[in-house]
Amino acid sequence: MRAPVATFKHARTLRREMSLPEVVLWQVLRGGRLDGLRFPRQHPIGPYVLDFYCPSIRLAVEVDGAAHDHPERVDHDARRDAWLAERGVAILRFSAKNVLKDETLEDALRMIAETVALRSVARGA
Repeated sequence: MRAPVATFKHARTLRREMSLPEVVLWQVLRGGRLDGLRFPRQHPIGPYVLDFYCPSIRLAVEVDGAAHDHPERVDHDARRDAWLAERGVAILRFSAKNVLKDETLEDALRMIAETVALRSVARGA
């Protein structure tokens, strides 16, 4: 799913301005550290930029800060998730505060690994 040029430019900006929770998760996902899979950060897809995206299994991983609790942002996220789901992309969302805690970061990583395994089997990988 090709993204518009403006989305690519926005993604480039977001890569330079990642939040601390995104950086923490990136340190774990980068370089194929999770089952050898690539999770590019701030990945443009259609009109959206995904925090992390594994194209081989069509999995998006999102780190949601407090802004995602506002009603208008909740509606936007729901529309975005529906758009991605229509295109076969699964979305895992984690709160930023949980990514910053070691014990809940481990839970998030376990959930990502389990989802990777399920999607890999489903895709015949």
